Amino acid sequence: MIGWQKALILWLQGKVDILEYHEVHVRSASQSFQLPSVLRLRKFIHRKYAQQVRFSRPNIYLRDDHTCQYCAKKFPTKELTLDHVMPVSRGGQHTWDNVVAACGKCNNKKGNRTPSEARMPLLRTPAKPKWLPYNELGLKKNSTPDIWVDYLPHGVVWN
Repeated sequence: MIGWQKALILWLQGKVDILEYHEVHVRSASQSFQLPSVLRLRKFIHRKYAQQVRFSRPNIYLRDDHTCQYCAKKFPTKELTLDHVMPVSRGGQHTWDNVVAACGKCNNKKGNRTPSEARMPLLRTPAKPKWLPYNELGLKKNSTPDIWVDYLPHGVVWN
């Protein structure tokens, strides 16, 4: 799944055909565009050239399902922080496998220690994801838009 901006760029570049549209329109200074919902690539893109998941705060929160990796409670984005499993001051890197979502209380409690030193085990071992659910359209888990159903293999749902 890609964002609507990228979808429009690919269409304007002639790289995709639009098969279905959303009811929403966006405007430029001189034109209006109906947002695409289903695209068809005109040329196969080999997997090794496919875009990798970008390391970012929102993507860490998505990977960790907006859940503190220490107390296992869900939090809104504004109440989450990033925690370095191995603190940066002790050689920890700012990478997928060293950064987790944490609530402010747990992050402060852990401080400049490792989870084992702080006796705060991680919910999951952090790792670089191969993909992330894209929530730009406000989709909930297990909710495949009806317009997509005809284009998905039988029994496949987006979750």
